[in-house]
Amino acid sequence: MKRRDFVQLSGMGAASLLVPASLMGNNIQAEALLEPGMDVIVKKRMADVALNTAKSMGATYADARIGRYLNQYVFTREDKVQNVVNTESFGIGIRVIANGTWGFASTNSVTEDGIKKATQQAVAIAKANSKIQTEPVKLAPVQAHGEVSWKTPIQKDFKEVPVSEKVDLLLNANAAAMDNGANFVNSALFMVNEQKYFASTDGSYIDQDVHRIWPTFGVTAVDREAGKFKTRQAMSAPMGMGYEYLDGLASEKLEGPAGITLYRKSYDIVEDAVQAAKQATQMLTAKSVDPGKYDLVLEPNHLGLTIHESVGHPLELDRVLGYEANYAGTSFATLDKWKSGDFNYGSDIVNLVADKTMEGSLGAVGYDDEGVKCKQWDLVRNGTLVNYQAIRDQVNIIGQNESHGCCYAQSWNDVQFQRMPNVSLEPGKEKYSISEMIKDVEKGIYIAGRGSYSIDQQRYNFQFGGTVFYEIKDGKIVGMLNDVAYQSNTQEFWNSCAKICDESDYRMFGSFFDGKGQPSQISAVSHGSSTTRFNDINVINTGRSI
Repeated sequence: MKRRDFVQLSGMGAASLLVPASLMGNNIQAEALLEPGMDVIVKKRMADVALNTAKSMGATYADARIGRYLNQYVFTREDKVQNVVNTESFGIGIRVIANGTWGFASTNSVTEDGIKKATQQAVAIAKANSKIQTEPVKLAPVQAHGEVSWKTPIQKDFKEVPVSEKVDLLLNANAAAMDNGANFVNSALFMVNEQKYFASTDGSYIDQDVHRIWPTFGVTAVDREAGKFKTRQAMSAPMGMGYEYLDGLASEKLEGPAGITLYRKSYDIVEDAVQAAKQATQMLTAKSVDPGKYDLVLEPNHLGLTIHESVGHPLELDRVLGYEANYAGTSFATLDKWKSGDFNYGSDIVNLVADKTMEGSLGAVGYDDEGVKCKQWDLVRNGTLVNYQAIRDQVNIIGQNESHGCCYAQSWNDVQFQRMPNVSLEPGKEKYSISEMIKDVEKGIYIAGRGSYSIDQQRYNFQFGGTVFYEIKDGKIVGMLNDVAYQSNTQEFWNSCAKICDESDYRMFGSFFDGKGQPSQISAVSHGSSTTRFNDINVINTGRSI
């Protein structure tokens, strides 16, 4: 079973050690985050150095990505600040096709001389690789966009918010949890700004300013006499937003079952910490689940992870073709199933959509890292597999002539390749609330928040846990449960999908550090859904007795 591709930072006491080194850079002062980067006019001139050099050396295609990557991470534990990390990484990556073969090189010397040397290296690598290339690269055509720009629509730039304010917010959340029964609290704020400039010989010059944020924590309650402890993770979601996500607007809160407060595009970390402490304490005495078949009512923060693993990854075309076999497996959703035109991925109410444009999502950008304008497309429609995720040099394999716009590189010094877009489950079309869904369940479990998980190398057989669990009997929540995990396979699970709440319940979950490739690259991606019911799913008891 594989669980390498989705990094979950649960033990935040050492979180600064868990942040992928590839996402870091040179340590800087917080004030330096506000310093302006290279002017867009200069970026264009530097990019043209790469493109012109590549063409003069015989390259038939070239693109250049100038990137400035700014990160700020704040870590606390109880009443102490553990670390504040501010980093900057700046450089250029050049990708070329020469003799029908890819070549790539990068440099942090963003000068005419430095760029020429890197471009020469990229072309030399392409020509060397062409000696063993069996088939030339085939690129789908792309529109020349000229000089365009795109920015994440933010209200508050995290770089302009004092570090002291961020620290105070986390420490206030920690104190609130401790005041309500927690014994230990770790909290963190992850904030990222990608300033990316893309240029290509196809005639595009694209300047983008991308923002992401993730507030999170782990609250632990201990029963020292019984020698037990329980931890409740934050109900936040990583978002493609500015610091305004932490405003905690009442209009973006939903009242969930058992008094749980759920969050959409605004998050109240102090309120959630109080709720987490109370729930962690309740978990210490909650009933252990009886194994068996249950109808599962899955909250979007939880279901997002299941979507990520059982839909997002298996429908990446490079995984389907076997290119990922050396890292985290291939996919059961092979080309023959798609070609049949009638492969039953789920029940007829299951509509799964790929989208790089959804506002507030982690994956939202205007253009991908090949200069393709981003869009939305179907993966599964009315339960039937209809498409994959593919980029410019892949779509010809599935008989298409337009990239899906889902190419990404985590940094200027990494080559771009196919990455998962936002993958989401469409909400139900009829008005239907969480409370109505629970009333319709005779024997079931409501699961909120993500937990442990495992899935096999073909993204087929899996097991998922969660954060909090509540037993449903005869249409009512009757109490909290412990030790819950459900087992299924992808096709069986999605075919058991019986009901989906309407769009008023639609929310996003995301992966801030989703890994893929070898050497591994990290990307960020969101998954939207409404609360969804799956009938007759096998539930196991994960408790351990000594």
